[in-house]
Amino acid sequence: MKKWEYLTAPVLIHNTKMILDNFGADGWELVQIVQGANPEQLVAYFKREKQ
Repeated sequence: MKKWEYLTAPVLIHNTKMILDNFGADGWELVQIVQGANPEQLVAYFKREKQ
């Protein structure tokens, strides 16, 4: 059975692609992005298989 680890991270709306690419390069898979406390804040939820 696979085991997963999870990460929650803020994402700057003006630099979204670079931030998501960096997490992807580290093996994190994006699960969901939701709006934060204001319209310019995003919160990303990631997962990856535990090593």
